[in-house]
Amino acid sequence: MVDELKNIIRDVPDFPKKGIIFKDITTLLKDAVSFQRMVDLMGHRYVGKRIDLVVGIEARGFLVGAALAYKLGAGVVIVRKPGKLPYKTHKATYSLEYGEDSLEIHEDAISKGHNVLIADDVLATGGTASAVISLVEKLSGNIVECAFIGEIEELKGRRKLEPHPVFSLLKF
Repeated sequence: MVDELKNIIRDVPDFPKKGIIFKDITTLLKDAVSFQRMVDLMGHRYVGKRIDLVVGIEARGFLVGAALAYKLGAGVVIVRKPGKLPYKTHKATYSLEYGEDSLEIHEDAISKGHNVLIADDVLATGGTASAVISLVEKLSGNIVECAFIGEIEELKGRRKLEPHPVFSLLKF
């Protein structure tokens, strides 16, 4: 079943720049059965773990995070690019495989002790998720795990997320 999901995700060469092979999950998302399987397989891992909030990372992580939060009966927090959130924010800047970027979270999005699941589509170099970890920790959230639909193992992104546990449904 996992291999079927993996085969649905398409590779887009040279996106967003030459030399990058982008893992496009839109092909998985548009297939209702595959999308449900992905949410069920990922969500089942967290049943009974007392997840209070799922943090979805802009933009595809919003979809993964919201679906998992619904499955787990948890709230959703979104982490966005600068200037997109309407209230006071905290900001983290990070490097990624094709440049540098920043993310923001509302300063009141997470309360001390909230059990948090961080969710995104693909773990590559780990820069984005590492920045989100720093934001969640700044707000005193308890990170239960970082969850991804897929992981590009050769980029070794999970090393940047240590000591936090990482789960990837699919390995590339």
